[in-house]
Amino acid sequence: MLKPEINYHQEKGNWSPISSVLIAIFIFFGSQIVVAILFREYVAIRHWSTSTASSWLTNSVPALFIETFLVESFVVLFLYAFMRRRNISFKSIGIRGKFLLRDLKYAIVGFSAYLLIYLSVVSVLQYLIHGFNTSQKQNLGIPNSAHGGNLWLLFIMLVILPPIAEELLFRGFIYTSLRPKMNKIIAAIIVSLLFATPHLFESNNGLLWVAGIDTFTLSMVLVYVREKTDKLWASIIIHFLKNFVAFASLYLLHSS
Repeated sequence: MLKPEINYHQEKGNWSPISSVLIAIFIFFGSQIVVAILFREYVAIRHWSTSTASSWLTNSVPALFIETFLVESFVVLFLYAFMRRRNISFKSIGIRGKFLLRDLKYAIVGFSAYLLIYLSVVSVLQYLIHGFNTSQKQNLGIPNSAHGGNLWLLFIMLVILPPIAEELLFRGFIYTSLRPKMNKIIAAIIVSLLFATPHLFESNNGLLWVAGIDTFTLSMVLVYVREKTDKLWASIIIHFLKNFVAFASLYLLHSS
């Protein structure tokens, strides 16, 4: 089987690696800030107290779903707006062609490779570092249990939405921006560090190193698949599978 010829487009309006990273950070956090402002205005319109608003945002699955949907939508919207101003198409960052059987094969192999590498790295760290904590709880800010319609909302919120927006931003926009200007391994490491860093802080008890290692490993595999296929489809599917496993362990296996 012939490998696709990788062609990272040097389109009009090209920008530096530092600029691409800063733009992505602005999009990532700017989306969250915009949604926080919208929710604050909604709370003000409803004349809710701080405790009522906090309880609603913490315990209401529909509220959490709307929040996630808006954040991920603004990520895509802001990215689209920037790329349109620079005359850059989504095709140039990996949204090209049809989803093929070949992409599915890469997704299955890539997901298996991610699991094997992650488990191997964690096992080595447990052996080398006494007291390396793999049981530290990840604080996702979501309910511990859900049923019926709420379970479907959580499925969409955790499994469907993040892989699409995050692959467009990280393995699409950032990696495509960095790749023509540096070695692909260096570009992959930068993208993976950017992707993994926010996950380090998803704990109430210090840095969540196991989540950082998990997401860094995942990102390196996703970049590799992106490089091999010159598309994002397989990377998105791997990300779906990874998030589905986490979703199943939280809500399906745990409740059975």
